[in-house]
Amino acid sequence: MCQLLGMNCNVPTDIVFSFTGFATRGGRTDNHNDGWGIAFFEGAGVRHFVDYQAATASPLAELIKQCPIKSKNVISHIRKATQGRVALENCHPFVREMWGRYWVFAHNGDLKEFRPELDGRFRPVGTTDSELAFCYLLQQLRKRFGDAMPALPALTVALRELCAEIASHGVFNIMLSDGSALFAHCSNHLHYLVRQYPFPVAELSDEDVIVDFSLVTTPKDRVAIIVTAPLTTNETWIAFEPGEMKVFIDGQPVEPAEYA
Repeated sequence: MCQLLGMNCNVPTDIVFSFTGFATRGGRTDNHNDGWGIAFFEGAGVRHFVDYQAATASPLAELIKQCPIKSKNVISHIRKATQGRVALENCHPFVREMWGRYWVFAHNGDLKEFRPELDGRFRPVGTTDSELAFCYLLQQLRKRFGDAMPALPALTVALRELCAEIASHGVFNIMLSDGSALFAHCSNHLHYLVRQYPFPVAELSDEDVIVDFSLVTTPKDRVAIIVTAPLTTNETWIAFEPGEMKVFIDGQPVEPAEYA
C-alpha cells in the first residue's frame, strides 16, 4: 500500500529532512513507485506538486529536496497503486475547496465495496477509491454543517464518525488539513513525534543523513511529524491505536474542546 507523511508546526518550517528520507521509499528502499505528491499551505493558498513517476526518479522530487519551502501544514504521499491506473489524476494528495478554504487529503489503504452516492457537489477526477472517499467526506461534512464551517470540536466529532464509517470498507489511514489543523486517522499503521526544545540530532533510517535541529531552530519552535513508518533511527515515535484520529495544531496533538 501507499505511505503518508505530514507535518504540523507552530511556525513555518521546511520539510526537506523528512521528505528526503520519505521519498527514498518511493522506489529505492521500498516499492511505492506509482507516483507521489506533496502540498504546502501558505496563507490562504496551497503549493501542490504531483508526479506519476516514482519519487526516486522524479526531477520534481529532487526540486522539493533542494527547495526549503516553509509551511505550518504539509501533506505528502507516495503511491503503490491498488485502485486506479498510474496517472497524474490518481496521484495524492488531492485538493478541493470547501467553506472558502482549500482542503488537502491523502489516503493509504484499500477500500472494498465502497460505492457512496455523490450529489455532484464534489466529484472525483481520477479513478481511485481514495479520491472518491475524499469527495464523500467533504459532501457529508457540507450536508451536516451547511455553508458555515463549524467549530473544531464539532468538526472533529463529525470526522471521527465519517472516518469510522469509511474504514468499515477496508484500510483507511488518512491525513486531512485545511491549513489551520492537521487531522490524521489510523486504521493500522501511523506514527508521530513532536520535536521541540531541546532539539535532537536526528538520523534518517532510509538515507545516510543526520541533522542537528538545535542549529536550525529556536527554543520556541515545535514540529509534529506524522508518518506511516518511522523515518529516523534514534527518536521515539508514538504509534497510533487502530481506529484513532488525532488533531494536530501548532506542532502538537490537541484536545479539540480546548479550541471551542
